Amino acid sequence: MSPDGSSQEPAHEPARPPSGPARGLLLALGAAALAVVVLLGAQATGVFPQFRNPFAKEQTDRTQPPLLKSIQDLSRYVAAEGNFQVVVDLQNDRNNIPEFLLNQRTLFVGAGSVEAYVDFGRISEGAVVESADRKSVEVKLPAPQLGQVNLDMEKSYVFAEQRGLLNRITDLVKGDPNRQQQVYRMAEERISAAARDSGLGARAEENTRKMLEGLLRSLGYEKVTVTYTAP
Repeated sequence: MSPDGSSQEPAHEPARPPSGPARGLLLALGAAALAVVVLLGAQATGVFPQFRNPFAKEQTDRTQPPLLKSIQDLSRYVAAEGNFQVVVDLQNDRNNIPEFLLNQRTLFVGAGSVEAYVDFGRISEGAVVESADRKSVEVKLPAPQLGQVNLDMEKSYVFAEQRGLLNRITDLVKGDPNRQQQVYRMAEERISAAARDSGLGARAEENTRKMLEGLLRSLGYEKVTVTYTAP
């Protein structure tokens, strides 16, 4: 109650700005926020380069340039190609030792191809005989051969593998980067045997004969005879 009898509410004091450590912290946060806004704006306008992650993943390629070893001319006519797939089930263990200790079994699915070709470089003199009226021609060719197995590693894979405790310990100690080479060789051997029994050579003979007949008939020969010598 005031002296004149009227009521007055207590006056509110104006809010005081924080002082001491709190004020310093607010100023630092404000300055940091302002700096981020300025940098983002400058980056958006292209003044500054793009920010980079200092921990970004980097890859260094130290591969040496390829070295040309040799060049050779080829005279093979690839007349047929067979594509094969084989499942190799290979197990290596020791007698009288439990499999959980020493055992290695691998199931490998191998996919590969084999080419059948005729080596025109082996055609001997007199292999092409033309008739007197030049209406017929006889060609003698060497028998088709099978090339090496081309194992396609993108389509080949290890389906399952079991390894004993000692096998795993050995890999940890010294490792064996070539331990899969045995299943690769077995897959190639199986595919090569399958190619020999598949009739791929006969298909190559037929395709080569058709190719030469079409080529020589286009040159004016009415009769074309293609025979193959024994390998």
